[in-house]
Amino acid sequence: MMLYSQSPSETIRIGKQVGRLLQCGDVIALVGELGAGKTQFIKGMSNGIGVGKPTYISSPSFTLIHEYPGKIPFYHIDLYRLKWEGEAEELGLEDYFQGKGITAIEWADKIPSFLPNERLSIHMTYTGTHSRSIELIGIGKRPLKIIEGLKDSRVQGAK
Repeated sequence: MMLYSQSPSETIRIGKQVGRLLQCGDVIALVGELGAGKTQFIKGMSNGIGVGKPTYISSPSFTLIHEYPGKIPFYHIDLYRLKWEGEAEELGLEDYFQGKGITAIEWADKIPSFLPNERLSIHMTYTGTHSRSIELIGIGKRPLKIIEGLKDSRVQGAK
């Protein structure tokens, strides 16, 4: 599914719509250049999950993982500082993928062999100064249901 955003606030809105459809055990793998909007998307997504206001969420670039409590725990992982895939082994990522919460991973392309078989992959690309394309790819039954739910809700930004 391809979506388009014309501003950071629209990226947050789209993320919120995705977040409303997420459940425990869902893993979201985000890929895109620096500044492509991954953190903005996650801010919206966390709000849709019920974690809090989008301004509450920040990128965990220095700690790598932020855990946010809520009705459903939310784990925000940012692998920007990872130099090689082997470093991920020490993070215990498998524990986050086991279904006790929702996990969002920025720079997921840095850990291809660690990613779970079932995940929602999101590729964000610059299309202009403030505009982005947001491609959602469902890998597995549950992520495909999320995409169907977005189609059914006529998500903003879909073209």
